[in-house]
Amino acid sequence: MARRDLLDEEHEAFRRTVRSFLDKEVVPNHPQWEADGQVSREVWTRAGAQGLLCFDVAEEYGGPGVRDFRYNLVLAEEMTKAGASGPGFSVHTDIIVPYLSSLGTDEQKRRWLPGCVSGETITAIAMTEPGAGSDLQGIRTSAVDKGDHYVLNGSKTFISNGAMADLVIVVARTDTTTDGGLGHKGISLVVVEAGMAGFERGRRLDKVGLHAQDTSELFFDDVVVPKENLLGEEGSGFVSLMNNLPQERLSIAMMAAAACEAVLDMCLAYAQEREAFGRPIGKFQNTRFTIAEMATEAHIARVFVDDCVKRHNAGELDAKLASMAKWWTTELQKKIVDAGVQVFGGYGYMTEYPIAKAFLDSRVQTIYGGTTEIQKEIIGRSLGL
Repeated sequence: MARRDLLDEEHEAFRRTVRSFLDKEVVPNHPQWEADGQVSREVWTRAGAQGLLCFDVAEEYGGPGVRDFRYNLVLAEEMTKAGASGPGFSVHTDIIVPYLSSLGTDEQKRRWLPGCVSGETITAIAMTEPGAGSDLQGIRTSAVDKGDHYVLNGSKTFISNGAMADLVIVVARTDTTTDGGLGHKGISLVVVEAGMAGFERGRRLDKVGLHAQDTSELFFDDVVVPKENLLGEEGSGFVSLMNNLPQERLSIAMMAAAACEAVLDMCLAYAQEREAFGRPIGKFQNTRFTIAEMATEAHIARVFVDDCVKRHNAGELDAKLASMAKWWTTELQKKIVDAGVQVFGGYGYMTEYPIAKAFLDSRVQTIYGGTTEIQKEIIGRSLGL
């Protein structure tokens, strides 16, 4: 990879720390986690001890207090290139904990953030429902005000870290009187803690890929949630979600760009080693052209994503640009990994080969975090269409 102006020596030093951790704690255990359908809790606490979680949490709440998304970028790149799709560190650090940091009261942050940093507290955010995916305004989970507490009822699905989570930020309706009970008004965020009566985990979902990543159904049956667990102002949940989604989409784009580079590296090595008709397959024009296209497009994705990270650090990443990065890089990931399987031929279809795992793991990228179609809708509307 060409030298990147975006990163400094401290980021590359952090990369070496991440790589060493993955080589020791993650890569040897990942096949077992794939079989189990989730990772161990120990890898979370070991990651916390190594300083690999929640970089931007303030020192007063146990974090390093480093607001520099380049560290998040490095972690996403190294985990992607190691095939470490199981540990939900990026979901925890980039997507969920920022809600606690930005919306939480001082009391809430003191209660929850130290465990998030140490890895002792695993988090999840429960947005999607069986009948509401990208359309967040269609959620039906309700949190009824009972004075000093809410009574929460509903179900969620496709929840990353769902089975292991100690804290779940639940997107729920605290006002069902507006818009016929639907729409964005009256949506709030409430925090459900493990062990609350009526909070049940459903099955770990059997996915096409990402087999080591815990993805679950969650059920809430008359769960009593104290008012102290309301995150942000009542009724402001939809606005909070919209404010945080650009960072989530950038996080997904970072993984997509890294995946494109990882597949390129796999194909380049294979094309130099694998022979057909007496010569390496990379000497055939079709293979050479295919890999040349991969290299070009992966480079474009890298430049685009690095620019988005730079803008995000400067507070200049808007919803439109985040949506552009999310849909374009994830669609490119699908395209490149599909071409990579073709380069590998029959071996590309064998699950013991990393290219096959990359193929299976890539497919959801254009779906979660808002589908490609939703991203294009956001962009189109932002252009005044």
